Amino acid sequence: MSRRSESIRTRAAPAAIGPYSQAVRSGDLLFCSGQIGLDPTDGTLVAGGLEPQALRVLDNLQAVLSAAGGSFEDIVKLTVYLTDLSGFPVLNALMEQRLTAPYPARATVEVSALPLGALVEIDLIARIPDADAVAGNQEREGEADA
Repeated sequence: MSRRSESIRTRAAPAAIGPYSQAVRSGDLLFCSGQIGLDPTDGTLVAGGLEPQALRVLDNLQAVLSAAGGSFEDIVKLTVYLTDLSGFPVLNALMEQRLTAPYPARATVEVSALPLGALVEIDLIARIPDADAVAGNQEREGEADA
């Protein structure tokens, strides 16, 4: 990876199950790889259907965002993959619980299958300003006020 890109890894989310990063930060953009409902402690798929899997996916994404210095409020785009679009209302209810307005842009598509038999996968793009750059801008703004 170039010096402009940084791989983000955290043990609070499942390790990648292939040759890819949990997320890559490029400037103030974070590109999170798709997460399925794997328990990060043992790598097993959460049982119980769509809702528990989707909650685990959101927890996993939150862990990756946090490792990059971000939160759900920084998400600008979500892509959701469902093996059955009849689960769309369940997903919407969970999104309303976890996200706040203004909501990120989102695409939801039905797919024939997901890794390890998962029912849902979500990837995302977030904008997380570099903390040093933000502090520098605030300092410069303060100097301009003086």
